[in-house]
Amino acid sequence: MVTKLPHPEPLSGASFSSVELMPGDREVVLLDQRALPGEERYQVFSSVEQVAVAIECLAVRGAPAIGIAASYGFVLAAAQEGGRGGAFLDAVSRAQGRLRRTRPTAVNLSWALDRMMGVAREVAYLGPDERVARISAEARKIHVEDVEACRAIGRVGAARIADDSTVLTHCNAGALATGGYGTALGVIRAARSQGKRVRVVVCETRPVLQGARLTAWELSRDGFDVTLVTDSMVAQLMRRGAVSSAVVGADRIARSGDVANKIGTYGVACLADVHAIPFYVAAPWSTVDLACDCGEAIPIESRSEDEVFSLAGARIAPPGIRADNPAFDVTPARLVRAIFTERGEVSPPGERALSALAC
Repeated sequence: MVTKLPHPEPLSGASFSSVELMPGDREVVLLDQRALPGEERYQVFSSVEQVAVAIECLAVRGAPAIGIAASYGFVLAAAQEGGRGGAFLDAVSRAQGRLRRTRPTAVNLSWALDRMMGVAREVAYLGPDERVARISAEARKIHVEDVEACRAIGRVGAARIADDSTVLTHCNAGALATGGYGTALGVIRAARSQGKRVRVVVCETRPVLQGARLTAWELSRDGFDVTLVTDSMVAQLMRRGAVSSAVVGADRIARSGDVANKIGTYGVACLADVHAIPFYVAAPWSTVDLACDCGEAIPIESRSEDEVFSLAGARIAPPGIRADNPAFDVTPARLVRAIFTERGEVSPPGERALSALAC
């Protein structure tokens, strides 16, 4: 179903929001990111299964946005269950499990669902209307808090962006991937709002081109000076001095400061290190997983071979071969100059500095 978003402006402060809970708390509307940049297509979902499938198929993606979408999906499950007490908790627990299995790497997903389940336990014996009102209020709170966190991240990170500089970013860590402002792109937006002149180099981000389709779309809408490059061009750009700094988002940050992000991020970090270019990570505190020791312990999602075999719906590889398709890679903390969170900057990243911010 195609519709318009109910209220993107109040939450995001940008021109769009990737996911919203409709008034009445019985439907979730999201911008189908698979259709971008050719079409702005909004879909309305009324069941937790539909939301789960939307997360799995990348109709909505980006760690914070996934957490928000899952929270709203949880609301739908709560709204459809008429029982009280144990029956209600069993129903929402099944919904929580279904949503949790959609994308294993993004820790924001489990963080948001644990928070929603905590509220569900508190209200399990209330009447249906009051129960849903309390649960939906928590989901919207998660959304609003994410936008506020992104704006704070932007302010923290913008201090590291020089005037008249060129910033490289990989994948999409903007309004589409969050509640409506962005982490890595939030840093870039904040730098410009401070009067700094910022040019942006966007990596295409194979295999499904989040950089080309999504990041370039966002930045061009906002009037930025944007240059799109293939992933294999980054080394040459850095060698000739065309990049001042690199800023990316994250799907999970381990206690060690190791960072999981879209596949290809590690390569960008390695190249930045070789060319003495600062490499930064921007992420909300909900992406920090202090229970995860290091990058080796982060689960890495493996996706379908078809994403590698095809480009824009056309097969580009011969039959009879295999493809490897890890969705994420891990960048060790030693390659990260600083991590920007709403709680402050972590530099150099590591267990001691992250633990200090947790207090």
